Amino acid sequence: MSVSIRLSRGGAKKRPYYKIVVSNSRAPRDGKYLEQVGTYNPILAKDDENRVRLVEDRVRYWIGVGAQPTDRVARLLDKAGIKERAATVNAKKGEPGQKAKDRAEEKAEKLREAEEAAAAAAAAPAAEEAPAEAAAEESTEA
Repeated sequence: MSVSIRLSRGGAKKRPYYKIVVSNSRAPRDGKYLEQVGTYNPILAKDDENRVRLVEDRVRYWIGVGAQPTDRVARLLDKAGIKERAATVNAKKGEPGQKAKDRAEEKAEKLREAEEAAAAAAAAPAAEEAPAEAAAEESTEA
């Protein structure tokens, strides 16, 4: 039997309260469990001592016999100093999706074309004015 340490939800709608339980990994989330080893109340402030309550010796026992904590419980156990958890890094988290990249590329291309058109429009009148100025200089010299 595979055993896990996980959260079992209780409380009212939009007012969660969790029991930290040891249960068969195939049992339903809020179903039968082997033992309750703590509580977690996410509504309380992060520095409140009642936010997470654990029975440390029982948690250590269950980890010792092979119980696997879920990711959220592993975070709680790491903060409590019971089981160290390696930090995970998601390098692609801040990277935009493919469609957003395509939109940004199209926008940059349109901006480049507009700048080129503005530069060409600015150069064309300057080129037209230059022959007119040259003709005016020749007529004044003569």
